[in-house]
Amino acid sequence: MEATDGEEQIRDADNLVAPPNGGVNELLNVEQDDNMQGQMDEFLGPQSEYNEEEEERKYYRRKRLGVIKNVLAASVGAMIVYSVYMGLLQMQLILHYDMTYREVKYSNLGLEDIDRKMLMGINVTPIIGLLYTPVLIRFLGTKWMMFLASGIYALFVSTNYWERYYTLVPSAIAIGVAIVPLWASLGSYITRMAQQYYEYVNYEKEHVQEQKKLPKGVCHSYIIVFQSVFNIIFHLSFVFAEFPMRLVLNSYLHEDKHILCNVKVCGAQVSGVIPGFNTTVLTNLPRSMLLIQVESVLMGFAFLSMIIFLALCGAAYRPTEEIDLRSIGWGNIFQLPFKHLRDYRLRLLCPFFIYSGFEVLFVITGFSLTYGVCILGLKKLWLLIGVYGLSCSVFSSLSLCILRLPRWLCLVSGAVVHFVLLVALLAFSLQREEGQTYAEYLGPLLVITVLWGLGTALNKTGVSTLLGMLYAEEKERLDVVYTIYHWWQAIAIFIVYLWSNLPMRAKLSILLASLLLACYCYWVMERRLANDIRPRLPRIPRPRHKVKGYRYLEEDNSDESDSDKSEEDEEEKEDEEHVVEEMGAEDREEGGQDRGAHGADSPRARRRGAEGQRHK
Repeated sequence: MEATDGEEQIRDADNLVAPPNGGVNELLNVEQDDNMQGQMDEFLGPQSEYNEEEEERKYYRRKRLGVIKNVLAASVGAMIVYSVYMGLLQMQLILHYDMTYREVKYSNLGLEDIDRKMLMGINVTPIIGLLYTPVLIRFLGTKWMMFLASGIYALFVSTNYWERYYTLVPSAIAIGVAIVPLWASLGSYITRMAQQYYEYVNYEKEHVQEQKKLPKGVCHSYIIVFQSVFNIIFHLSFVFAEFPMRLVLNSYLHEDKHILCNVKVCGAQVSGVIPGFNTTVLTNLPRSMLLIQVESVLMGFAFLSMIIFLALCGAAYRPTEEIDLRSIGWGNIFQLPFKHLRDYRLRLLCPFFIYSGFEVLFVITGFSLTYGVCILGLKKLWLLIGVYGLSCSVFSSLSLCILRLPRWLCLVSGAVVHFVLLVALLAFSLQREEGQTYAEYLGPLLVITVLWGLGTALNKTGVSTLLGMLYAEEKERLDVVYTIYHWWQAIAIFIVYLWSNLPMRAKLSILLASLLLACYCYWVMERRLANDIRPRLPRIPRPRHKVKGYRYLEEDNSDESDSDKSEEDEEEKEDEEHVVEEMGAEDREEGGQDRGAHGADSPRARRRGAEGQRHK
């Protein structure tokens, strides 16, 4: 009976009706879920206060400021590197020239012979730069190439702490190896920044969004401005390079009557540099600790330039673009500089490249020593070179006139200025008399220095700007073009190194002949361009990506690899020999590459690739 009563109580408890509050609680939970869902939709949905166009404008404004930061950082970094390099080299050569310094400090070490071999390493090694520069730039990228080259210059500074044959000569050879890659990277980097700035200014245009080849001439104004800014900043390196000479070494130099006591003639009649120049130029030897302190300061600035290149300079290309530049094959990259010499524009500009190397080294070694130091004395050397650098920096801004005037005006104006100065220097010579000062020649020599700086500024800025304008739309050719330019400059610098013992009139005659030839060839080039004669450009092969697992999202088939393509099509593309067919094939390949490889970054291309995979 008790069991049955318990079962009935359990059965009655199961049949109890739930109180009405339970239904209310369920309704409250439903309403809370609906509110939470609405809040989530409101949070994740489009915001009423969010303006997509305004945010896009802010984004590309930051991108443009980043490009300006890159240009300024590259310019300042290059200026610091060459300030340190030229300042240390000048001080080192003057100290090693003094016979007392060599005998007292290093006895029979042979510093003079070491200096000759060091200069040979710096001037001779760049001759082979055409062989490896494009490969290095394609492998490392422009930014990392600039960083590595600045590190080599810092290595040269560090070897001066222990001046021996096995430290100075290898570091000098390393500098010779790095000269052409550094300058080719700088020229390519500044031009590429101009292209990027145009893309960020005109981000709404269709050809920019689809990352197609830029229309001809659209970024020329940015190239002119950026090249001018770079040269304005870089040429200040000649000014800062004279600080060690002015602040440290000048107080240890003898008076002019002692240094120039055996010098009989200056100017155009001189053979060599300064015949009769005294072998002792120091009154007393600088303290070793003072030299170590100077080298430590220079070493700090060399490290600063490395940090600037590493931290402040952004990448010149997107990762996919850099992969494409490397993926055409190392053999093709090696051949590109030689194939590009078939382009009549580069062939006809080669005399200007050579003259550009001639005139800079001549004014630093020939004019400043044979005319400046020979007449005014060694203590005025810093003033001549400093005025020259300041003049180059100030007058580099004149190249901005190309924004309104014809582009040939910059190069031709610089050539006219140098032509007049070369004729004047051919006629100028001076017979020195013992005990007489020649301070009255300071003004005319400074005027010649300022005018030569004007010609150099127009020449350097004009050539770099012209190359950027001619190849502005050819992203994959920039490093090759600037490699050829600076390689010819290195050849000219080597020739100047070889002619050091020639008579001054012979040097001036070579300069004058090369200048006239350069102007004639440049006129021929401009005339051919005006007649719309198409240059013969080598075809750059399509990138071949061999990394497994890496795929580009292309329009037709995102999973297609190079091995799936028919070999007959590849043979037909490689056998095109006619010039017109090469140009047509090049345009088609560049358009396809831009749409395929670079267009993979855009949302529209990713969407097309996803649809292709879904249909497949």
